[in-house]
Amino acid sequence: MKKQIKIGTRGSPLAMAQTRTVCARLAEAHPDLETEIVVIQTSGDWKPADGEVRLSAVEGGKGLFAKEIEQALLDGRIDAAVHSMKDMDSTLPEGLVVEHMLVREDPRDALLFSRKIKELADYSQLKNEGLAVLPQGSIVGSASVRRGAFLLSARPDLKIVPFRGNVQTRIDKLRGPERGGVVDCTLLAMAGLNRLGLAGEADIVLEPEEMLPAAAQGAVGIEVRASDDDILSIFGYISDLNTVLCVKAEREVLRILDGSCHTPIGVYGVLDGGELWLRVRVVSLDGAQRFDDEIRGGVQTVEEGQSLGRVLGERLKRRVLPEIFNQEIVDDG
Repeated sequence: MKKQIKIGTRGSPLAMAQTRTVCARLAEAHPDLETEIVVIQTSGDWKPADGEVRLSAVEGGKGLFAKEIEQALLDGRIDAAVHSMKDMDSTLPEGLVVEHMLVREDPRDALLFSRKIKELADYSQLKNEGLAVLPQGSIVGSASVRRGAFLLSARPDLKIVPFRGNVQTRIDKLRGPERGGVVDCTLLAMAGLNRLGLAGEADIVLEPEEMLPAAAQGAVGIEVRASDDDILSIFGYISDLNTVLCVKAEREVLRILDGSCHTPIGVYGVLDGGELWLRVRVVSLDGAQRFDDEIRGGVQTVEEGQSLGRVLGERLKRRVLPEIFNQEIVDDG
């Protein structure tokens, strides 16, 4: 077994926190193994000069968060890469695989309110109200087409505006003294808030029934070269099979639906007692059209989970209007 491995990651605080967790798990499983974190800047890393644009409007989509890291992996400059699985393309580059994942964090989305909105009511008493607590016509900041479309499907009165940056940047833009008040609220993944020790920033956590998570949300995966059996075996000791089964099935649904950051799609699987419950939702960008489906089946292997996901994806694809998958993103400023 190798004595030292290089692990590639983005340089954002969340990416670094996730990678340090992977390194800590490796240290527990392989005390003699040395790990080196290699920070690689990606095309998807947001800078203030980029302005407030939706991720879907940026050429490259989800692959922007992984392309340069994956190239370093293919070139042999790193031995493995740590990714937020929800940011990965549904089809990986030839020669690379993600077979191992950490135990999944909370997959739900959370609402965070501006100081102005928080002053209007005691939201600690309204945590079960979900989206209904938002005042009529609230401005919601989000760069995610899924979150924006799902919000409009439930609340057509809301105004969705682009809102980018890492987790802390978005919290600062929402509540900070300089830019606070630009939007009334935003949505962030609870997984990221938990990993950064910022769970207390969430005002209301939305249940999957109301805001179906993105496929693989909350899951951290380790990408390696398919031919590198030594590295694959090293990460096997820290992998969670339940997470792998659910996430692989969710990503298969996404692949069948040609899911990218251009199409508002939510997919979420729960494995209980050997039965996988998979749910999927596709919504038009304006929230006016919504398509839901679900499936249950016994799953013990990745192949069985992917087969279930394939059935669900193909079934829903026959129902969804083709134009839903070819919608043009138009920002009105």
